[in-house]
Amino acid sequence: MPHEPIIYVIDDDDAVRQSLEFLLKTAGIEVRGFESGKAFLEILPRIQSGCIITDVRMPEVTGIDLLRRVKELKLDIPVIVITGHGDISLAVDAMKIGAVDFLEKPFDDDLLIAAVRSALSFDADAAKRKAETAEIHDKLAALSNRERQVLEGLVAGNPNKVIAFDLGISPRTVEIYRANVMTKMSANSLSDLVRMAMTAGILDNSTKPSR
Repeated sequence: MPHEPIIYVIDDDDAVRQSLEFLLKTAGIEVRGFESGKAFLEILPRIQSGCIITDVRMPEVTGIDLLRRVKELKLDIPVIVITGHGDISLAVDAMKIGAVDFLEKPFDDDLLIAAVRSALSFDADAAKRKAETAEIHDKLAALSNRERQVLEGLVAGNPNKVIAFDLGISPRTVEIYRANVMTKMSANSLSDLVRMAMTAGILDNSTKPSR
């Protein structure tokens, strides 16, 4: 019989790591915790399956470093990154490298479990992803030009003030467009919006540095 997948949690914050371990174990999911990216790198080449959850900001070896190593080793293991407030641009970088999702702290327990289960079934859901991509493109087509510009600013990790300056409109107007984009895209959060942008293939074109 196949082994149950293992979730590898890497976070230098003991409280966050232990909380995640407890949550996953309570959900009946096997989990192993690591207090640093460096410690996890020692076993990474031997991992064949499962899922990695890593904080994006850690000393010495960051979550981005771990993602690059996973890519270098050509390991087919989904990676979910955890970000703090203000780390959206880092999360975008992570998804461009290959992360399947990112979660902003503080995150909902059910949302985390759902993200893990989705990551574990990623390869088995090719047909579902194809349908999801088509649906996202339909939603993108319903955006106005200005809404699309605001969307691109958001997934690039730019705050409202920067988007407003780039587009020559007021921050308040950006907020209105932002609300419209979230509604039209049926996005529950900014991370949800970034995931959609990644799925639709528009992330690379929308993550140019602001002037």
